[in-house]
Amino acid sequence: MLEQLLSEIAQVPSYNLVGRVLSIKGLLVECSGIEKALSVGARCEIIGLMPHNGVIPKVNCEVVGFREDRALLMPFGNLEGIGLGAKVALLSSESAIYPEDAWLGRVINALGEPLDGKGPLPLGDVPYNLHGKAPAAHTRQRVRGKIDLGIRAINTFLTCCKGQRMGIFSGSGVGKSILMSMLGRYSQADVNVIGLVGERGREVQEFIEDDLGEEGLKRSVVIVATSSESALLRRQAAYVTLCVSEYFRDQGKSVLCVMDSVTRFAMAQREIGLSAGEPPTTKGYTPTVFSELPQLLERAGPGSAGQGSITGMFSVLVEGDDTNEPITDAVRGILDGHIILDRAIAERGRFPAINVLRSVSRTMPDCNNEKENQLVIAARLVISTYENMAEMIRLGAYRRGTDPDVDRAMQIYPAIEKFLAQRKEEQSELSTGYEELAKILGIPWP
Repeated sequence: MLEQLLSEIAQVPSYNLVGRVLSIKGLLVECSGIEKALSVGARCEIIGLMPHNGVIPKVNCEVVGFREDRALLMPFGNLEGIGLGAKVALLSSESAIYPEDAWLGRVINALGEPLDGKGPLPLGDVPYNLHGKAPAAHTRQRVRGKIDLGIRAINTFLTCCKGQRMGIFSGSGVGKSILMSMLGRYSQADVNVIGLVGERGREVQEFIEDDLGEEGLKRSVVIVATSSESALLRRQAAYVTLCVSEYFRDQGKSVLCVMDSVTRFAMAQREIGLSAGEPPTTKGYTPTVFSELPQLLERAGPGSAGQGSITGMFSVLVEGDDTNEPITDAVRGILDGHIILDRAIAERGRFPAINVLRSVSRTMPDCNNEKENQLVIAARLVISTYENMAEMIRLGAYRRGTDPDVDRAMQIYPAIEKFLAQRKEEQSELSTGYEELAKILGIPWP
């Protein structure tokens, strides 16, 4: 408690500095008078000069840049009622939250405030900087030890290890949110930290009550910033998600960090960058988008000695189903593997619509034993053989007996499709997945 108090006292300025609003252009506020006392990321409060709807408007802002002798601010809320000459006061030179074990089972916003009506959040003793850094590469532990994610297709064909970071790439309406909710409900991690970044407002309560459920919420912390909130809040929701994950990792726990979605984080950063005057590059994304992505995603992973791990599941909304668009391509190069949700598979009614041939887990060969790897290779070969001949089979152009491998694939493929399908109410255990797959392929197990 003393350390927390001293930290908070250190952030309080010894004297009050007040500047003035000189210009408002869209979401960007230019102020002067305190620019030399500010730094990028500092928090300010804009105070209106006249009452608006009976009250003096006050809006919190963040410093996003400087132009000549002016500071550039972006608001966390609505600028209605703020005009030229409004006061600008410095609040804090750094951004931090104070996570605590009692946050489990709670739903909070991007400012670390409760949204669930269960009363105030208790504060921990140690501040966690929103823009924290990943552990040093030479101090990090190795990624090792399988993690049961409760989804049969991932557990067997894309086995993940504790501390691994995976991307879930999907177009809209292909079942991405349902897959994320199944991860939160069925994974065997000690703690789930779920960040809903830019989520539709009406879907938040549905996700918490129907998809995550009471049992899933008990061991989870949910951070929410809806699509109607400002770009700063949407971006900050991603930072808070990683901060809370880092807190539980430091307690020695195995953390599953689920973020939906990284694309909306990138879009929020694009809005901020364009407002601050950054030049647009590919598809309008600014340079800071591509520098912030690794800064954010590298914070997940295994911790240093004595710490736990953060297993990251980051969804990426693929624009136009193009898996080579800029954000998808950048994220794929940072993470330890990717799960592709295929619209064609979803259209034929198989969920989760994971295309196992196009999906990769980079740590899987090392965390499996040789027999498990050979089993998965054999299953992939059957799927690949069938998919290559699927068009001819559907047209009736293939005659049985022409190729024994294709004949076998035609016989086994329906059972593999049934194996890959899983209802959202169904949980699958890691230990049984390989046994079921071996039975389908007719391979003795173990």
